[in-house]
Parts: sequence; C-alpha cells; structure tokens
Amino acid sequence: MSELVIERILQEISVPLPQGEAFEHFTARFGNWWPGDYTFSKGVLDRICLGRGVGDWCFEQGPHGFRCDWGRILTGDPPRRLAFTWQIGPKSILQPDPDLCSEVSVEFTETAPGTSRVALTHRHFERHGADGAAYRAEMASEYGWPFLLARFAAAAAASRAV
Repeated sequence: MSELVIERILQEISVPLPQGEAFEHFTARFGNWWPGDYTFSKGVLDRICLGRGVGDWCFEQGPHGFRCDWGRILTGDPPRRLAFTWQIGPKSILQPDPDLCSEVSVEFTETAPGTSRVALTHRHFERHGADGAAYRAEMASEYGWPFLLARFAAAAAASRAV
C-alpha cells in the first residue's frame, strides 16, 4: 500500500525588485508584510522573523517576551532560495515534531533588470494527518498563500516607490 501524497501548492508572483532585494525583503523584512492577524499574538505582536541560516528558528514574539517558534530554516542559499518547516498545523495548532510538519520553499529569480519572479512551494501536507487535505485547501484559498504573496508583492512595490 502506498502512502497518500497531497498535492503541493505552487504560487508565483513578480515583484519590481532585483533578486537580492526581493530575497532580503521577503526574509529580513518579513514582519513588514506578514499580517499581524495571521499570528498567534494578533494585535499585540512585537515581531515576527524568519531565521537567517540553516537551523535557525522562524518565530514570533508577543507581549511580555512570549515567543512562539513556528518553523525552522532547512535551506538557505541567498539570494536564490530558502526553505523552512511549516510547524503550524490545521486549526493553527503548533506542531513541535518536524516529521509531522509541511515545508515551504521560496525561490527568487531575476527575470529582467529590477524585476524578480518569486515562486513559493508548500508541500508535504500529508504529514499533517487526517486534516492535511483540508489544510492544503485552506492554504491555497484566497485567504492563504495567494493573499500572503499579494501582500508581499504590494510591500515590495511600495518599497521601490520610496
């Protein structure tokens, strides 16, 4: 009997930034474009960060030093690619076991001077168990990665206008 594999999500956008700036904007300025409503701390979020190197934590920090680790950097190849565990499961439940988590990878490719393609892949939803397929549908919906990447693209464009 073969193991169930749930289809990955692949979302691509174009941003008006060179490859290195697009990578930096996605990673170092993650908190500038990630919506506070999509965090555990909501309106009292202090900061949310992607780790910088392999093994670093992706986390948010809320009031009174509350810290929530929600991923870990698996691959770092600036300014081309990064990948991290997605340790948030269905119903926004944290999953500390990386073997039960999905993975997100993001690739940055300069397509023309000052313009880059950002390709995000979210895979291994089957690791989330019985709710994996529904969770995949949620993350592929208009409120999931399409919304999040649109926010990233808008923030990237706004940074270019400054």
